[in-house]
Amino acid sequence: MKKMTKTTLSRYDVADHLRTPQEMAAYLEACIDEAAGDAAFIAKALGDIARAKGMSQVARDAGLSRESLYKALSGERSPDFSTILRVMAALGLSLHAKAVN
Repeated sequence: MKKMTKTTLSRYDVADHLRTPQEMAAYLEACIDEAAGDAAFIAKALGDIARAKGMSQVARDAGLSRESLYKALSGERSPDFSTILRVMAALGLSLHAKAVN
C-alpha cells in the first residue's frame, strides 16, 4: 500500500506576489477594471499593495498612522479621496483618466 503524502494548504496572499512597481500598477488597474464602482474594493487593492511594500513605510510616506492606514485600506469602508491620493503617492502610483466608449 502506498504511503499518502500530507498536503499543507496556506492562504493565498496577493501581496506576496507584488514585487515590482509594474506588477503593483497592473494589479491596481485590474482591480479598478473589476471594481464596478466599489470604492472599498479599490481601497482593499491599495491595501494589498501597501502590505507588499511595507505598511509602516507607506504610512510614514503618506503621513498617516499605521493603524489608520490599515483601517482605511481594509476594504470594509471607503476612505476619503484625499487618503487614496496620499496613499497612491506614497506607493509611487499615479491616477490617470481615459475616455470610456
